[in-house]
Amino acid sequence: MEDYIIKIFKESNQLKESFVNENLRRIVEVVEAVTTALKAGNKILLFGNGGSAADAQHIAAEFVNRFVIERPPLPAIALTTDTSVITSIGNDYDFSDIFSKQIRAIGQKGDVAWGMSTSGTSANVIKALETAKKIGMVTIGLTGRDGGDVARIVDYSLNVSSTSTPRIQEVHTTVGHVICEMVDFRLFQRPDNK
Repeated sequence: MEDYIIKIFKESNQLKESFVNENLRRIVEVVEAVTTALKAGNKILLFGNGGSAADAQHIAAEFVNRFVIERPPLPAIALTTDTSVITSIGNDYDFSDIFSKQIRAIGQKGDVAWGMSTSGTSANVIKALETAKKIGMVTIGLTGRDGGDVARIVDYSLNVSSTSTPRIQEVHTTVGHVICEMVDFRLFQRPDNK
C-alpha cells in the first residue's frame, strides 16, 4: 500500500509539472483577464458539476473572503450553491439549463464565466459558456482529457492532459489557487511583496 500511495503523489506532482509547462502563458493570460474584469467592477461566476462544483465554491470563497493577503473582498459567485434555483430550473426546464439561466439572470458584459469540467463535455457547462459568450462575458474553461467542447468555445482554455479525474481535479485546485494568488498580487501588490 505504501508504494501505491507514493505512486499517487508522484503522478499528481508530475501532472502539475507538465500542466504548468504546457499552460504557463495561458495562466498568465487568465490572471490578466480576471484582474482586468475585477478592476472594471465586474464579477466572476464559477460553475461545474460534482467535484468541479466544490471547486467552484472553493475558489469563489477564496476571492470573496481572502486568499493569502489581507485585502478587500472580491466579487465572485459559485452558481452551484443555491439549491432552490438549481432544483427549480432542473425540474421546470432541464438540468442542462441550471447554469445558463443563472448566467442570463446575473451575468453582465465584462463579467467572467469560469466553467470547470474534468471531461470538457458537461452539457450544462457548455451551455452556460455559450450563453456567457452571447452576453459578452470573458469565458474561462478548466478541463481535462482533450478539453472537449469546453476548451474549443472558451476565450481561455486551461486543459489538464490526463484521463484520471482525481489527478485532473488536483491540478484544477492548484491552478485555482495560483490564479487567486496572482490576482491578489496584481490588484494589491505592495512594495514589500516582491
